[in-house]
Order: sequence, then structure tokens, then C-alpha cells
Amino acid sequence: MSSSQNPPQTRTAAALVSRRRDAQAAVDRVHEAIARLHREPAPVTVAAVARRAGVSRTFLYTNPAARTAVETAKADTGQQSRHPAVHQHDQHEATWRERALNAENGLKTANAEILAQRNRIGELLGRIRDMEAEWSEEAIHRITTENTTLKQRVRQLTTDNRNLDERLTAARSNLRFQDRRIADLETRLADPTTIQRSPI
Repeated sequence: MSSSQNPPQTRTAAALVSRRRDAQAAVDRVHEAIARLHREPAPVTVAAVARRAGVSRTFLYTNPAARTAVETAKADTGQQSRHPAVHQHDQHEATWRERALNAENGLKTANAEILAQRNRIGELLGRIRDMEAEWSEEAIHRITTENTTLKQRVRQLTTDNRNLDERLTAARSNLRFQDRRIADLETRLADPTTIQRSPI
């Protein structure tokens, strides 16, 4: 009876050995795939490892050695990828901190300037109120009327001045004409041919 059961047991043992050998070979390919992903570098994911190792995703989840290798690789990759992210985050934080400080300084300067302008405006408004208090409405009306009268007087004087200029120009022209006539008469009187002797 034992001799009739040996062949099936032998075949089962051989199948188990072959299955373990195939599983170990698959695990080895998983390690090689993870190593290649690290060298590239590329993110370690279940899909990427399964594709590189030529195994199914189910194998990666059900085989303890393969699952441990993938989880360890993913953890290592995540730890390494966090360092550049942390560094970049620190750089961004430093940049924003510097911008915040610059904005704060600019805000302080702007507030100081606004306060100075408000003080200046208050001072000028005070002067205006003092001036308004010194001048009554009647005085302002009188000054406005006098100003209007002075403007009209200026316009009249401007017109008179223009008329005087025109008259002066005409007088100078007449004077030049008279000078030419006098010079002509003097020339004629000095010419002997123009003198007529009276009879004796």
C-alpha cells in the first residue's frame, strides 16, 4: 500500500519544491526590479515592481517576502523624497518670511508717511480756519469786488496803453516826414541856381 502511495507523494513534494523555487525566483526578480527603480530613479509602486519583475500584483500582496521588499522600498523612497521636499519647503518658507518682513517694513514706512501727511493736513486746515476767522464775509465780498474792479482797470489801462503806442507810432512817422521836408528845403535854399535876384 505504501508503495502505491509513494509516486503521488513524490510528485507533490517535487511540485512544492518547484513552486518554492519559482516563488524565490520571483522574489529575486522583485528585488532586482526595486534596485532598477532606485537606480533610475523612479517611484516604487506595486504596479511598477510587478511590471518590471514580471509578476502579478496578487503575488506582491500575498507573498510575504515580496510584500516586505516592496513596502520597505516604498518607505525608503518616501523618506528620500521627503528630503528635497522639506528643503524646498524651507526655501519657500524663507522666501515668504523675507517677503513678509519686507511688507511689514513697507507698511511701517507707509503708516509713518501717512501720519506725517495727516499732521501736515491738520496744520494746513488749522491755518485755513484761522484765515477764515480773520476775514468776515463782508470783508471777503469787499475784497472780491475790489479785485474785480482792479481787473477791469487793468484791462482799461492796457487798452489806453495800446492806443498811446499807436499814437506815438503815428507821431514818429509824421516827425520823420517833417524832417525830410526840412532837409529838402534846406537843400533848395543852399542851391544858388534857385535864388532869383531882385531888379535894381
